[in-house]
Amino acid sequence: MLQWIRSILYIMQATIAMPVVGLLYAPWAMFSKRGAYAACKAYSAWCMWTARWLIGLRCEVRGEVPQGAVLVPAKHQSFLDIMMIFHALPRAKFIMKREILWTPVIGQYAKRMQMIAVDRGKRGKAITKMMADVKAGELEPGQIVIYSQGTRVAPGISVPYKVGTAVLYDQLGQTCVPVATNAGYFWPRRGLYRRPGVAVVEFLAPIEPGLSKDAFMKRLEAEVETASDALLAEAGWTHADAKN
Repeated sequence: MLQWIRSILYIMQATIAMPVVGLLYAPWAMFSKRGAYAACKAYSAWCMWTARWLIGLRCEVRGEVPQGAVLVPAKHQSFLDIMMIFHALPRAKFIMKREILWTPVIGQYAKRMQMIAVDRGKRGKAITKMMADVKAGELEPGQIVIYSQGTRVAPGISVPYKVGTAVLYDQLGQTCVPVATNAGYFWPRRGLYRRPGVAVVEFLAPIEPGLSKDAFMKRLEAEVETASDALLAEAGWTHADAKN
């Protein structure tokens, strides 16, 4: 019961903090993209810091965090892994659903940081447009983060990896740095309960450009799923948890 109360208090304060941080940084963010990034990093840091002392959830980043222009295909289990990856990367550019652009605070800052919005059902067209923007220099170099399964996936659930990641890998010709996580065990897709423990995002060994699309997708899925399963097991997750 105590952890439930702590979880609800945590969610309440994090919800209030979002517009507060957004308003505080708005003057800087309006005139500088650096201000928009600073605001979102500050909010992510606040959520991770308060999670540690309020709900007993510590956030840990493992592996070598890429600094240059790379493709970052990540396992996506909850909003927590978004914040952890964003906070860790120097200049993350997320590929996300277009509907997010219309959400309060988050949408306005996403536009300011030139996040890459994708129409559902039109992913191929969106990737083509994104590639054109990159080549034309309209987007500053950064780490392009894509969720290869296209959505949040709860631990223990199998969802196929989408071909969009392979298209980016092939066309960009950049090194790929996959990311595994166990965040969904502590911060689920749905519900209010937040579990104490250590949530991890792990940057895995780079995959150099040059593989065929099929070979790349097989390697990516195998490495991300294996590493994520290992992190879940380390956290104490079992398949019985997937049924709850």
